[in-house]
Amino acid sequence: MLTAERRQLILELLHKNKKVLSSELSADFKVSEDTIRRDLRELSEAGQLQRVHGGALLTSPTKASYADRQKQAPEEKKAIARTAAKLVRPGQVVILDGGTTTLQVARSLPLDLQATIVTNSPPIAMSLADHHHIDVVMLGGQLYKKALVNVGAGTVENLGMIRADLCLLGICSLHPDIGISVQNLDEAHIKRAMISRSVEVVGLATAAKLDTAASYVVGPIQALTYLVTASQVVPEALEAYKNIGLTVIRDEYVS
Repeated sequence: MLTAERRQLILELLHKNKKVLSSELSADFKVSEDTIRRDLRELSEAGQLQRVHGGALLTSPTKASYADRQKQAPEEKKAIARTAAKLVRPGQVVILDGGTTTLQVARSLPLDLQATIVTNSPPIAMSLADHHHIDVVMLGGQLYKKALVNVGAGTVENLGMIRADLCLLGICSLHPDIGISVQNLDEAHIKRAMISRSVEVVGLATAAKLDTAASYVVGPIQALTYLVTASQVVPEALEAYKNIGLTVIRDEYVS
């Protein structure tokens, strides 16, 4: 079997089973574990999977640029956003994390809602500029251009002065064992600070982000209070998250 053929089969197994183990691949393909580790390393470098100890997991689609991510599953994100927006109560202080799904949350907030939105996302702040009853607190920092969010020590320091009722957290990757993870270390620090300053935390995850992993861990699944995800995710795929203690809410998508 050619190397390219073996690697394609590895990817097919990964998408079917949500994970692969090096020892099992070695036995299945009758090659050494060193060969399998090399396959996984090169597939990881190509952005096609996320290596973990003993094997690999699916990687998140958030490696794409912000503009490209806006084109990914737009109707699914809108449906999740509409559902998540209903969790915001009048008078609350809400941290709204950056991301393309959380941007849709900002656009879904009722026009008569009175609340304070704290965000590190310039696009979200701009989308709320004409919302007459929402006060917007923009967190400073250095703009991380790929994700269009402010990051850095200044952003973390700003968050230290906030006590939020609710945090709506954009999810890059979510896995029952790995937890919440992201592709960028600075973003991991910001999300961790957002979680620590909030009474309740809502993770917003499209189907493609479930059971995936990224390089930098934000925290365990238990850091979330709620998970809002897509209606098309089969209930069986959510059992592991419910067993950990998460309240899982599927969106109200209407085709």
